[in-house]
Amino acid sequence: MSIKSKVFAAAATMTLIGGVGAVGASAAHAATPSAGPSAIDIFSRDFGTHAHPNFTLDTLRQGEKVGQPQILFRTANFDPALDYTISYQGLVSDFFAAGLVSAEVDLHYGGGATLGTGTFPDDAAFEVQYDPYGVDSGLCAGVAATAVSGEKVTLQPCGVSSKTLWIVDSADTIRGGYVPLINGSDTNFSAPYVLTYPGAAYPTDMPRPELYVSNLTGEQGANGQPIFGTVNSNQLFGADFGVES
Repeated sequence: MSIKSKVFAAAATMTLIGGVGAVGASAAHAATPSAGPSAIDIFSRDFGTHAHPNFTLDTLRQGEKVGQPQILFRTANFDPALDYTISYQGLVSDFFAAGLVSAEVDLHYGGGATLGTGTFPDDAAFEVQYDPYGVDSGLCAGVAATAVSGEKVTLQPCGVSSKTLWIVDSADTIRGGYVPLINGSDTNFSAPYVLTYPGAAYPTDMPRPELYVSNLTGEQGANGQPIFGTVNSNQLFGADFGVES
């Protein structure tokens, strides 16, 4: 199985995240017209809603290179640093079968395939590629090394490893359409490493606050999963698709 296969159609992205209620009904409020209908805006629950995301995923200073920090920046339809497309890559169980995620990740996010229990959902995994003016850069939001708490999210080569994979944690979906995003290189299944925005920061701060991964918050229920409504808001993200006309 190759994680290089790309499905950039809007229908695929709607299937990917729409199934867990994280897609807004309105058009995106960022991305240039060149990005087209497959453009995605990922935003934090702390600063916006599907109707008004306000600040969305952005590549600092439009730097198209490995290691460039990932931040949130004010929405606009003329800034190529806001141009991203989503690429559905498969289910967590597929990546376990291919040897790309651990048995622990598969057990908790791949449908419990290793035990055959079916206790947990088989979550979807995807890549988010930086596509300034709609041109594929081959670089995706991810981590440079296996996820640990505090590891910064930067541009990394797409389709090379699980470090640029993000798992939509549908088991932890919060009512209203916002979800934690687990990094695919995760090795801590009891408190997985998820996309996080600095809690005391604001997107207009200087220097720009950088996205990073940290342990998922929340009180644990009987099945070991966080209880709805207890996950910190700076670990909850939503997504809108398309470009604003």
